[in-house]
Amino acid sequence: MMNTKTLDIANIALMLISAIAAFVLPFELFLFSYAVLGPLHYLTEINWLHERKYFATGKFDYILLIVIGILLFAFSYLFKEYNVLINPLLLVAFFYALGCVVFKEYLYKLAFVALAFLVGLIFKNSPPFIYLIGVFLPTLIHVFLFTGLFMLFGALKSKSKTGLVSVVVFAVCALSFFVFSPQFNFYQVTEYAEKALVDSGFIILNKSIIELFNLGQFTRETVFTSSIGLGIMRFIAFAYTYHYLNWFSKTEVIKWHQVPRKQLLTVLLLWVASVALYAYDYYVGLVALYFLSMLHVLLEFPLNYRSFIGIYEEIKLRLAPASAK
Repeated sequence: MMNTKTLDIANIALMLISAIAAFVLPFELFLFSYAVLGPLHYLTEINWLHERKYFATGKFDYILLIVIGILLFAFSYLFKEYNVLINPLLLVAFFYALGCVVFKEYLYKLAFVALAFLVGLIFKNSPPFIYLIGVFLPTLIHVFLFTGLFMLFGALKSKSKTGLVSVVVFAVCALSFFVFSPQFNFYQVTEYAEKALVDSGFIILNKSIIELFNLGQFTRETVFTSSIGLGIMRFIAFAYTYHYLNWFSKTEVIKWHQVPRKQLLTVLLLWVASVALYAYDYYVGLVALYFLSMLHVLLEFPLNYRSFIGIYEEIKLRLAPASAK
């Protein structure tokens, strides 16, 4: 069993490893992490969240989040004529999760659903809304911002100095990709990686960052060969890779040694099948795992709010003695 300090040091090491790998092989690292580490993360975290009742106040609050996940899959791949509803549904899930944390009465939770859906419909064509909710919420906000805030909450709660150092290292690693732009003569994005990024649709994330921050024209050269394009991909690859490794480092949370053998075998078989699908065709793997991927994002929203509240309470607790004086 690792103590808090040892775990924090281990996570700093994982950050540095992720950052170095992202500098060297940005596109390939992201695709590998998403296809290999991602499915195992979804399977184990959803099971962990289920055992903790998804950190919601109601026993069956999670059902609506599952329904939203099903609708997101349907509107993304089966009934594309309704894909205009995807972003409003994401907003509904995010605000409904807040209701699941702060209220016990279902009436208030449903009021959040109605209000969020109305707001989503009003702003569904607004570029800031599309970027924030449609593009970044289920991707970089989930894997980077929420991971950082969860780390901060853990460090404050445990009063760990090394935990706070790990948060600083996390931020420095992220910034380093835009400060340093090493050009490795041996590196050139592989044809497979380029095709997989385009075919899977993940290139929309790169495109959105380039357009949002006016970083140049969205061209193949900008994305795959320019310094800013490589910096963006390094950041994305780092965020996803460390997000997964951070989860797997929490052995006392997952408790691998306590998982029943049949359940563990089922998870491993599903994981192997998922990786095989990605190996066969990256797009096929993405579609097959889309629901599971999106579901773990939605089901984690209540925990994210618990982290926000926890950070606020920890900071308030530390400021209280000073204000009393």
